[in-house]
Amino acid sequence: MIFQKLAVATIFVAALNFASSARAEEMVHLASPDAVQWGPAPPTLPKGAKAAVLFGDPGKEGPFVIRIWAPPHAVVAPHTHSSAEMLTVISGEVYHQVGEKLDKNAGERIKAGGFVYLPAQMAHSTWIGEEPTVVQVSGNGPFAINYINPADDPSKQK
Repeated sequence: MIFQKLAVATIFVAALNFASSARAEEMVHLASPDAVQWGPAPPTLPKGAKAAVLFGDPGKEGPFVIRIWAPPHAVVAPHTHSSAEMLTVISGEVYHQVGEKLDKNAGERIKAGGFVYLPAQMAHSTWIGEEPTVVQVSGNGPFAINYINPADDPSKQK
């Protein structure tokens, strides 16, 4: 009886260790901002922007987290997203406005630490203040930017 209990306990501990190590392989750990691997931003974002995928793949089904570095005065014209967006300002400042027309007088300033949640298909625009800015965007993919006016899409401009 004691042997059976010990065997069951050993199997249980081994299973927990296996599950724990399998989960550890999925873990993403960036101990400092220096660990973020920046690359070119998607062409649908303003020229000069950089992006880093921290977790997941925004183009595929499932959760994702990305960071975007934007230069001063960059503008993302009115657009929607195919899925909900959660945006956190990491550094700098972002101006955000809801609606299908860009009106910089109607935008709200969001400082570092600020957060915005937008449901899928909500038209909005963003622009950057006087200094480079980093925002973190998370949600569930597939995630895309759909410009209200297709001519505003930087990937379509020459």
